[in-house]
Amino acid sequence: MDKINYYLYHIPGKKIGVTRDLISRVVDQQGYSLDEVEVLEQSTDIDYISDRELELQQSYGYRVDRQKYKDLYINKIKSNKMYINATEQTSTFPVPVSKLKGRLMDMMGKTWETMHGEFEINMDTIAWIMDNVKTSMYTTERSYIYNKAFAKYFQVEDHVSKSERFPFGKDAYQAYLDTLTTRANGNGNWRYDSSESERFQKIRDWAGERGLYTKGDTKTQFAKLIEETGELAQAILKKDDVEFADAIGDMVVVLTNMAHLGGTTIEECIDAAYKVISKRTGKMVNGTFVKDEK
Repeated sequence: MDKINYYLYHIPGKKIGVTRDLISRVVDQQGYSLDEVEVLEQSTDIDYISDRELELQQSYGYRVDRQKYKDLYINKIKSNKMYINATEQTSTFPVPVSKLKGRLMDMMGKTWETMHGEFEINMDTIAWIMDNVKTSMYTTERSYIYNKAFAKYFQVEDHVSKSERFPFGKDAYQAYLDTLTTRANGNGNWRYDSSESERFQKIRDWAGERGLYTKGDTKTQFAKLIEETGELAQAILKKDDVEFADAIGDMVVVLTNMAHLGGTTIEECIDAAYKVISKRTGKMVNGTFVKDEK
């Protein structure tokens, strides 16, 4: 479970306080900019930071809180316990999207079981949830994520240094890494390995940061694919090598995002297609491979 960092912050002339999230607490809630705030200390020990807050409030001449931060925090957690309802397809949270991040932050380290494995609330999974959460079609007071998409996003992470964040545990993470071996056909000219998976993951990270997965859908991506196909056709007709490569790259990006929005991954689609074509026999006819009829 991730250790929580507690920040002892100072707004000169105003106050000294403790928070786990400076941006949310000081910028979003209190309206200050980060250059107006100084971090005096930080610690993962809530007992130490709670006592230190009162000491510094007194030494700086501010009003001393009547209740320690740890007591406020524990009471808040108790009042903010949230039951996550997991079905085959979704995990539903009994709060609106606008309040979800705060509730998740209060439940750091909580796990819940789904058909795709055990999920855990940590900083990385919270970021993914907030990028992909949807409002319930039945009430705005509930929100949900798709379990399969959640699982697949973290399964394609292939950096050993990130094993701690893998929501199914280190053993499952290592087992996944073991499957990312180089595979080649008889001529040795086709390859799919962890470096290729990382390349697709960079595309997903880029798209997720820009809200494509929360605001886009497969239909819009299909329209984009048709547009890129037209650009590829023009590049071929004009014999423009630069635009040719650019158009193919853009199409790969679109297909990667379309796969994600459709609840799968581009890697899985490629593997499925290769599994089929690797068994095909046929011959080249006028520059095109024609498969043998069964």
